[in-house]
Amino acid sequence: MNPYALSVLISSLAMGTIVTLSSSHWILAWIGLEINTLAMIPLMTKNPHPRAIEAATKYFLTQAAASALILFSSTLNAFFLGEWTIFTPTHPASAIFLSIAIAMKLGVAPFHFWLPEVLQGSTLQTGLILSTWQKLAPITLLLQLSQSTNLNLLLTLGLLSMIMGGWGGINQTQIRKGLAFSSIAHLGWMMVILKISPQLALLNFFFYTLLTLTLFLTFISLNTKNMYELSTSWSKTPTLAALSMLSLLSLSGLPPLTGFMPKWLIAHEMIKQDMTAFALVILLSTLLSLFFYLRLTYSLSLTLAPNLSSSYTSWFFPPKNMLAPLMIFSILLLPISPMITCMF
Repeated sequence: MNPYALSVLISSLAMGTIVTLSSSHWILAWIGLEINTLAMIPLMTKNPHPRAIEAATKYFLTQAAASALILFSSTLNAFFLGEWTIFTPTHPASAIFLSIAIAMKLGVAPFHFWLPEVLQGSTLQTGLILSTWQKLAPITLLLQLSQSTNLNLLLTLGLLSMIMGGWGGINQTQIRKGLAFSSIAHLGWMMVILKISPQLALLNFFFYTLLTLTLFLTFISLNTKNMYELSTSWSKTPTLAALSMLSLLSLSGLPPLTGFMPKWLIAHEMIKQDMTAFALVILLSTLLSLFFYLRLTYSLSLTLAPNLSSSYTSWFFPPKNMLAPLMIFSILLLPISPMITCMF
């Protein structure tokens, strides 16, 4: 792609997100989301492949339907209450429609069917933007809407996302589809705690972004797209493979790694709210996702492909790469969890 066109598209992505984050009016927030969507389509179709065109079409149709529902629900709220402001209390019917629309934009179950197919048809670089940056604006709107949302709706969407994300990822051999189902499962954790503690939902999103960014950059560095290609990673980059294994286990939420912190805090908050049974169910649902992460870990670090003894081992990281500090943060942040929770 032409560097000038690429810079315009990336700037449009940034501008759309900033417009949504800084807006206090539903129409302005909707405009920011539309700019984001329209800037993403050319990035997805920069490789003229039928799968990329199909992925871009599915993405556009889903995002357009969600945007239309946001516009309808905000208009309904203005009809009932005479308010277009995001920060004021929202009418219950409008809040339900807005929650469903934002869930469609994020890929929360049962509105998740587009996400694995879109990620599978995109490159790893585009998938990285879809899994991290593109979720920033909808999550911000949900956080601003959190006190008006329906708790039972959020708990149902969150539990469905955890189960569907874990169940869908069990039999996947394609890395991009697996990471899409991982994203669905993690969004479920954000949904269940959103109304009870928006700060914990924001903390969970921060750690999800950190860990997903680390893994996407790892797979881009290894240039692998399915699980079978990972078996040669240990021979080429043993240090990167070992640290990637720990990053995968951190994303699954195993102690004493960084990813355990948000799950621990969310379960603790659920128990404080007398939702012990629900906390037990969502903790058990993570076992489904853990199976997929362990399969990736086995292929990445515990499988040795046949190779000649004279083969050269690649250096750990390319120069000027941001992967090294991201690896450290994605593994070793649990001991400073009190300081991080104070920041949120």
